[in-house]
Amino acid sequence: MKRKTLLAILACIPFIASSQNSSWEKEMIAVTEGASEHIIMGAAGIQAAQWDQLAHPKFWQQIMILSPDSVLINVGSTRQIIAKMSNKDWHAQTEAQKTIFKDSIRTLYSLNADERINVTTGKNDFYRFDLVFESLPKGVSAFEQFGVDPWYAQSILLIESPGRMQKSSVGAYGPFQLMPAVARSMGLTVNRSVDERKDFMRSAYAASQLLKRICIPSAKNIAESAGLVVDEQSIWFRLLTMHVYHAGALNVKAVVNAIGPVSSGEELIRKMWVTSAASFGNASQNYSQLALAAHIQLNEIISRKACVVYPCVEAFETN
Repeated sequence: MKRKTLLAILACIPFIASSQNSSWEKEMIAVTEGASEHIIMGAAGIQAAQWDQLAHPKFWQQIMILSPDSVLINVGSTRQIIAKMSNKDWHAQTEAQKTIFKDSIRTLYSLNADERINVTTGKNDFYRFDLVFESLPKGVSAFEQFGVDPWYAQSILLIESPGRMQKSSVGAYGPFQLMPAVARSMGLTVNRSVDERKDFMRSAYAASQLLKRICIPSAKNIAESAGLVVDEQSIWFRLLTMHVYHAGALNVKAVVNAIGPVSSGEELIRKMWVTSAASFGNASQNYSQLALAAHIQLNEIISRKACVVYPCVEAFETN
C-alpha cells in the first residue's frame, strides 16, 4: 500500500507544482490501473452539489450506455422515460401512428398539448469511454500547462468526439472540435495542406485559449449581469462556460435574458435545459447535461473496474 501511495504522490506532484495559485488541483485524482497511473478530474464536486441526482443527466447516462438499436421514449421537459423499444420497431410505424402514440402519452400523463415527446436513440457507439480515457490525462496536463481549469479539457474530450478524429457536419475537427476560423484566431494553422487541429497539443492550446480569452470572461459577464455571484470553480459556472464554448456568448446571453431573474446559478442552468432563445435550441440545451452525464458515467466506470483512486492533494499533504 505504501508503494502504491508513493506512486500516486509522484504522479500528482507535477500538477500540484504547476498550479500553486489554482484551486482545481483539489479535484484531481490519481487512478491506478495495473502498472499505469492516470491523473484526471474527479466527480466529487458534481456529487457534492447533487448534480448527479437530477433526472436530465441521469437520462443522458442511460443514452450513453444504450445501444443504437434501441430508443427511449421520454418527456422533453423532464426527461422522464416512458418506454424503451427497438429502433427498428419505432421507425416501422407511419408518421400518423407515431403522432397517435405521442398524443396518447400526453393524455395518459396529463401533459400539455405542446409538451415534446422525444424518441432518443442509444449512443454507446459514440460515447466510447474506453477509447477516450487515455487522452484525458493528456488534456488535463495540457490545460494545467496553459493555465486553464482542466475540468474543461476533460469535459470537452468526453463529449465532443470521444476517442475519435472525426470532422463534424459543420466543419469542427480535432479532439476539441474546433471550427477552422476559431482555430486560426487562436494561432493554429488550418489550410488545404496543414490542419493543426489534429495535433493534440496544438488543439488543446487553441481550446484552452478560447476558454481563457473568450468563454470564461463572457460567462462571467453574463452571470454577473444576471445578478449572480461567480465562483469560477463552481459546477454551475463551468456548465455556463461550456454553453458559451458550444453555442457562443450571444446565444447564451439571449437565453439567460429569456429566463429572467434567478436565485442561483444552479437554477439558471436547470432553466437553460428547458428554455430556447435565438439559436440556443435543443442541442444547446443538452450540452451541459451531456457534460455532467459523462463525468458521472466515467466515475461509475472507474468504481466498477475497482481501480485504486487517490485524491492528489490529500495524498501529497498527508504523506
